[in-house]
Amino acid sequence: MLHRRYLRLAAFADRQRFNMKILLLLALILAPSAPISAQDWNQWRGPLRNGSVADIPASWPKVLRQSWRVEVGEGYSSPIVSAGRVFIHSRRDPDEIVMAINLSDGKVLWQQKYTSAFQKNQYAVDMAKGPNATPLVAGNRLFTLGVSAVLVAWDTNSGRELWKKDFSKNIDTSKLFCGTAASPLIVDGGLIVQVGSDIRGGVVLSLNPADGSIIWEWRGPGPGYASPVVINVGGANQIVTMTQESIVGLDARSGKELWSTPFPDEWHENIMTPIWTGSALVVSGPRQGTHAYILKQVAGKWQSTEAWHNSDVAMYMSSPVYGDGVIYGHSVKRKGQFVALDAKTGALKWATEGREGEYASVLLTPDHVVFLTNGAELIVAKRRQDKFTPEQRYEVANSATWSVPVLFGSDILLRDASSLIRLNGSL
Repeated sequence: MLHRRYLRLAAFADRQRFNMKILLLLALILAPSAPISAQDWNQWRGPLRNGSVADIPASWPKVLRQSWRVEVGEGYSSPIVSAGRVFIHSRRDPDEIVMAINLSDGKVLWQQKYTSAFQKNQYAVDMAKGPNATPLVAGNRLFTLGVSAVLVAWDTNSGRELWKKDFSKNIDTSKLFCGTAASPLIVDGGLIVQVGSDIRGGVVLSLNPADGSIIWEWRGPGPGYASPVVINVGGANQIVTMTQESIVGLDARSGKELWSTPFPDEWHENIMTPIWTGSALVVSGPRQGTHAYILKQVAGKWQSTEAWHNSDVAMYMSSPVYGDGVIYGHSVKRKGQFVALDAKTGALKWATEGREGEYASVLLTPDHVVFLTNGAELIVAKRRQDKFTPEQRYEVANSATWSVPVLFGSDILLRDASSLIRLNGSL
């Protein structure tokens, strides 16, 4: 009898322990994760790397006024924001400059520099010497990748250099128009960087963010100036990136090449960041037009199959956004057009007449598409329309604006030829 009672008590205890484990597991699953601040914009094109902005006022202000302006030097790298600080990567030849600036008042919190010699392409007469890649913040680390492929990890609070990897000796940048341009990202715990050149080929690396040690590497054609992205297909993460002659999909954990599709360009100018719609991969180029590819496994092997091609829409340096089943972007046709494409068919839904500028950064808010042209005009257009419907236009700087801005609330953070500016909206 005592033995049976003991067994019943033991079984009851086991059930209680099992139930407790289930409750703890459910608590971990259902507990809200630490939210990203509405003002955090920690990498190229934002937290999701797709140009989507959530923190926007219900109505756009009539006027934008300058809150502060800080001289930072030249470059095309976009500003990023994390924990109330702005981080910017610039150049005061022959040095590259990394700065942390207080978002609220523009005060410089710290500044570091290092010498970065760069031989610019002889045909890139009007271009600055970079940097081009946008920094990345992960935890208390800031990662910058310079024009000559010098990768540095900095402490975000103090500006102290934590580690450095110099890839400049392994590449030949003399033939590159822009030098190193791919913005780093973090996938599955690895820091992903893409470096290389037309002549010596390219490499995609996954590094340990703590010390820069190599987790894996993939070698192939030289990079094409675009920044890699991560997409989830079939329940697994793939890194998709552009080379000078192709689109490549890599397994995020191992670096194994899963698929590759030719995408040649005579000037090696594959610049647009690929867009994943959830069912198709969209890429574009100045001479190739815009293409969509379906990714699927056949007999255990990944394949990319072209779903559609629109040769009348050619995105050059500008990366589009996706929403409403529509690809919104800037095409170089007719000296610059704002366009909207049906994401399923590639059919043109609307396009402006032209002469909108050489370039435009494109961001997507809940109700609008925002274009910032290189001529410093900020245009806010309504989403879900049958034609281009601008709601507000602003002149935001006195010099060229080639970098992606940061939108938060009624404020805008943008970079012109030599400075960083915060603008405040007034209704």
